[in-house]
Amino acid sequence: MLNKSKLLTIIIGSIALFSLNIPANAAPKITNQSKVLINGIGSVQVGMTVAQASKAAGTKLVSSGSIEPQCSYYNLQNGTKDIAFMVTNGRIARVDVLKGRISTASGARIGDTEARIKALYAGQIQVSPHKYTNGHYLTFVPKDKSDKNFGLVFETDGKRVTQYRSGKQPELQFVEGCS
Repeated sequence: MLNKSKLLTIIIGSIALFSLNIPANAAPKITNQSKVLINGIGSVQVGMTVAQASKAAGTKLVSSGSIEPQCSYYNLQNGTKDIAFMVTNGRIARVDVLKGRISTASGARIGDTEARIKALYAGQIQVSPHKYTNGHYLTFVPKDKSDKNFGLVFETDGKRVTQYRSGKQPELQFVEGCS
């Protein structure tokens, strides 16, 4: 009987030790199936440091150019190239969706019509003229007061979404990114 209990103890102990050896980078990676929220994408949230966001994404975030302390862009080292992370003062400020099929939690994506965006976010879209094209900025304004510093901006060509971004104010409104 003693041998059976020792064997059971060894098995349970081995299982416990094995579960502790799961690598820290086992976090879900940001993929084309990840959902964009007003405060991030997937497990990467606005306000995280680059190191925290890298851990949450399951891959390193690498600079897409010169690193300026006030504002820089980062991309995933491994993973989708359809998004970029704006980093201000060392923290994620917004997520830019530049191409591809990545959607918001509500299902909005590049290629959607302006009418679809307005229907998905009924009563919460402010329309303003695009600074450079004949299109528009469709800005989602959250109803919940706790979310008032976050949002979504869909850029259109006047008919369809060409790119969009999510994040915090005031960075969300920076038309030219870090420029």
